[in-house]
Amino acid sequence: MISHRLGHFLDKPLFPVARVISIHPNFLTLAGFLITTIAALVIPFNLLAGGLLILSGGIFDILDGVVARVNGRTSRFGAFLDSLLDRYSDAFILLSIAWYLASGGDHTGSFLSLGTMLGALLVSYARARAEGLGIDNREGLMERPERIIMLIFALLTGWLLPVLWIMFVLTHVTVIQRAYAVWRSGRDNSGFKV
Repeated sequence: MISHRLGHFLDKPLFPVARVISIHPNFLTLAGFLITTIAALVIPFNLLAGGLLILSGGIFDILDGVVARVNGRTSRFGAFLDSLLDRYSDAFILLSIAWYLASGGDHTGSFLSLGTMLGALLVSYARARAEGLGIDNREGLMERPERIIMLIFALLTGWLLPVLWIMFVLTHVTVIQRAYAVWRSGRDNSGFKV
């Protein structure tokens, strides 16, 4: 929802910074992924540090795309790599939270974290599959920016369970929204059969 509505709104304010960054955008993508992976390893032992590390990794996640667009270094492989590593990052973070909760005996929270991970992966799959069918599908309440913001909030505040409940429900609602959008597109396009 945030990325759908705001698009590349950070390109303009970050233009001066991005212009002087000579590092290849793919290295920024890899750096963000590495920081997020470290965060996943830290979360079971220190939620606050994990949240701060995800926030730091998020800066690289924002910068890679801006640097690529501003410096004319966009590529299909760069977009693919970014999306692929985003999926790994999401899974690592949610698996780590599930581990933290399960080790404390909170099996409901652990289930919610794993269920949210499944929902997050299906949100991404639903969009990719729709695009493979030629349908632009950015529908939904819980895209990746919303998930990352909520996870950072949960880790910094310690309010894991309430945030996981919200994320669990809304990721699966988003999958349904995307499925409905594809179905609606099929009804609107007589050449496309669902």
